[in-house]
Amino acid sequence: MGTAQYILNPREAYIAEQQWRVVKRSVDARQRELRVHLTILTDEAGKPIAKDAPIPLYEPPVFQDVHQAAQSVVIIGAGPAGLFAALTLLEHGIKPIIYERGKEVSERKKDIALLNRNEGLNPESNYCFGEGGAGTFSDGKLFSRSKKRGNMQRVMELFHYFGAPDTVLYEAHAHIGSDKLPGIIKRMRECIIEHGGEIHFETCVTSLKEFKGERLELRVPIILAIGHSAHDTYRMLAAEGVTLETKGFAMGVRIEHPQALINKLFYHNASTEYVGNAAYSLVTQVDGRGVYSFCMCPGGHIVPAGSSAGSCVVNGMSASHRNSPYANSGMVVQINPEDIEGDDPLRGLAYQEMLEQLAFEHGKTPYIAPAQRMRDFVEGKESKSLPACSFLPGLIPSRLDQWLPAHIGKRLQQGFRDFDKKHPGFLTNDAVIVGVESRSSSAVRIPRDPESMQSISTPGLYPCGEGAGYAGGITSSALDGINAAVEIARLFESRTNHTIITQ
Repeated sequence: MGTAQYILNPREAYIAEQQWRVVKRSVDARQRELRVHLTILTDEAGKPIAKDAPIPLYEPPVFQDVHQAAQSVVIIGAGPAGLFAALTLLEHGIKPIIYERGKEVSERKKDIALLNRNEGLNPESNYCFGEGGAGTFSDGKLFSRSKKRGNMQRVMELFHYFGAPDTVLYEAHAHIGSDKLPGIIKRMRECIIEHGGEIHFETCVTSLKEFKGERLELRVPIILAIGHSAHDTYRMLAAEGVTLETKGFAMGVRIEHPQALINKLFYHNASTEYVGNAAYSLVTQVDGRGVYSFCMCPGGHIVPAGSSAGSCVVNGMSASHRNSPYANSGMVVQINPEDIEGDDPLRGLAYQEMLEQLAFEHGKTPYIAPAQRMRDFVEGKESKSLPACSFLPGLIPSRLDQWLPAHIGKRLQQGFRDFDKKHPGFLTNDAVIVGVESRSSSAVRIPRDPESMQSISTPGLYPCGEGAGYAGGITSSALDGINAAVEIARLFESRTNHTIITQ
């Protein structure tokens, strides 16, 4: 078999997708007329293979029964890194034991509904914490710029195996949607339990000591997949001697435009009937720091993503159809460790918390967020009113241009001017900026050996995913979890006593 490549208009591409086995698809909006690049599987004669041909899409996973397995691994966190690590351990006949501080996904939905209605925040069950991790209810985009070692396609195949649509196997910017991803996560959990793994919800690990033996080495390997918002866990790790370091991160705001305007600017007034709403990816440099869009959600909603009282954090999500009238994106500024005074490895966390508390003070209790029209923000003017917005808890006018730290606010202002030069009309008072977007990535890294993936200070501890500072999003976190599980399986295979020893 081989492949053939085609450049088609959107309608032609849509028809081809219904007929033939597509292996890659991307939309090209660089010209005035939209084009879709398709790669289609062909037979030996070069003829396209039918979509429903009896050819396996991929080799399905084979999960072993581990009810009586002699080997087990503790996993802290049931986000993508933790879940994909657990599934990989099952493939190797090793029992995963997961501890997740939040609730299972169905109960988590109820807490999120209360949060959206301004009826209360559960600090252990929200948009950040709970089964599936932060990505479960923040869009389900399966796109990564990561160059991590490993088979990223296998991540997509596992998502598909548990119910994601065929498009995740070939779309350049694959997307599941926050309405579909919870069901997929539930099926992963059911598979883990059915094969003998364990998942303990509403169980927050507050110390590693219970997992340590007399020599202070871990009795069993621990995959640490805590996510980037577990600030209390970082502090516990620091107190127990696990080496941590500050890493670069980014903070800013979330911006929302009418989706019709974004379609006009980036699809040049072309019909979206066969390609869906337009997305964008923007980046510029301002005074030596990157200013860029992050987690762009076409046809989506802005959501309250805080995990502690007295803070205001926003994020974005889209359902599978991406059909809301709004387009939102994080707009963030690069922050390097040297931009924050001090030498505390957790100083980045403290800076995130400071900005989140500042946003809360300029909002309205409990979760109404501070906001400003986009052009007003750039020109330093008060917004006497705000446009309609998807943020369910509500907005209140605020002078973000005055209270955002200057090294963030000034760079955002210039960044917006730069983006408007490339896409005239992007800078408009029909858009609103909402504060603050502070959880785009972890401000901490847990250093690990590049080969064994173990913590450099704590043998047997495998930090992985976003919380470890080695991933940024669902797919790269999932792949990091897979890699950690594979390294542990190799270790078990090479040692007869199955005990983690210092290297």
